[in-house]
Amino acid sequence: MTYCVGILVEEGLVMIADTRTNAGLDDISTYRKLHMFTKPGERVLALASAGNLSVTQSVLALLTEGVEDPDTGKLETIYDAPTMFRAAQLIGRATRKVRAIERAGFEAAQLRFEVSFLFGGQIGDGPMRLYMIYSAGNFIACSQDAPFLQIGEHKYGKPILDRAVTYKTDIYDALKVGLVSMDSTMRSNLGVGLPIDLTVIRRNTCDTEVLHRIEAGEPYFHDLRERWSAALRAAHRAIPRPPYGPGAK
Repeated sequence: MTYCVGILVEEGLVMIADTRTNAGLDDISTYRKLHMFTKPGERVLALASAGNLSVTQSVLALLTEGVEDPDTGKLETIYDAPTMFRAAQLIGRATRKVRAIERAGFEAAQLRFEVSFLFGGQIGDGPMRLYMIYSAGNFIACSQDAPFLQIGEHKYGKPILDRAVTYKTDIYDALKVGLVSMDSTMRSNLGVGLPIDLTVIRRNTCDTEVLHRIEAGEPYFHDLRERWSAALRAAHRAIPRPPYGPGAK
């Protein structure tokens, strides 16, 4: 299991991903799931992955080695795509190609072809975008009305995002809320865990402002977890008890 979140606000983009993978309780490993493709000043692209590790690694390899363009017959890499939309299409084509290559093996082993991606960033002076790409290769775009997307074990972290994030949210407040969302998920699902990779990309810079890994024991993340837990306890104590039951008025 995994959890990744992308938040697209007016100032730019935040992407956060955990690193835990497992094939059973006794086979837990750490793999990077947030991948960067950058040419400073020209493009800055972030790709977070969830699902079968072999599939995601194959898709990543194709994105750098090249996928055939159906119109020209030439190999196109993620560094060649002229727009974010075309880059998202490329990821979809790479996903479908891996599915076609691996289908027989997956079916023989009775395995499901499960993979999804969050893809965000900016190319040149084009618009900054955030997409969710599904295992079929199709995708949806983030909007101002719904300024975040999630993949993996998303249900535990969604409530805080729904309540606290809007398109006008400060980019570092968005990062903070995203980390609270990650903490909520980690507390409820042992399949999601440290280290956590994150990036902050400010709009119209075509470069990363922050690229960081949170390791176990990092003071800020530990403090964030403790403060959030204390705030929740204080909030529920401050809310009046329900006016139900014997003696209620």
